[in-house]
Amino acid sequence: MTDPLRDAADTMRAVRDRCVWTQQIDHRALVPYLVEESAELIDAVEDGTRADLREELGDLLWQVLFHSEIASRDLDDPFDIDDVARGLTEKMVRRHPHVFGDAVANTPEEVLVHWNAAKAAEKRTRTSVLDGVSTHMPSLALAQKLLGKAASAGSAVPEPAQGSNPTSEAELGDALLALVATARINGWDAERALRERLRGLERDIRTAESGDVTDAGESG
Repeated sequence: MTDPLRDAADTMRAVRDRCVWTQQIDHRALVPYLVEESAELIDAVEDGTRADLREELGDLLWQVLFHSEIASRDLDDPFDIDDVARGLTEKMVRRHPHVFGDAVANTPEEVLVHWNAAKAAEKRTRTSVLDGVSTHMPSLALAQKLLGKAASAGSAVPEPAQGSNPTSEAELGDALLALVATARINGWDAERALRERLRGLERDIRTAESGDVTDAGESG
């Protein structure tokens, strides 16, 4: 019986060995492709077909295999996809003591308590709640993340938006952060909300363009 995941890893290894383009790519050079494939997967999740989702998951998996294959050839600290998978399995077992241990969690909130406790034990060398938060996140997603971190650290959190009329770029930033605070309090995803609205705008633009083309053809 074949193992599709192992076949994929073997395929990646062969490509790395024999493809001259692939051979000159390193972790840093792969980053733009990782960002692009992640964005395409998000599109498939939010606005695609099942076939789109399956394909984009595969494309993202290829990025994981690619990075792992590059890492396996590092002279100083090599690791491969098996090491990555092993580390992931060990971490997920630690963070789910209610599944793999004697802990009990009957609600999502109790699950989160176990998860956070395990994560805190793993990251005990961190000195700030901001450690590990990527500044490469999209701005709205980062704002929502930082608001949660601020609340957990006892820092001042902006009040939810009550209606404003910014008169400067700085005030606009305050207003945007207040809107994100509103999203967080209501359990909404600010980044997704904007993406959904932008998709509606894209549809409106395409509809308008289609109408313009039709009108131009009829007038000719």
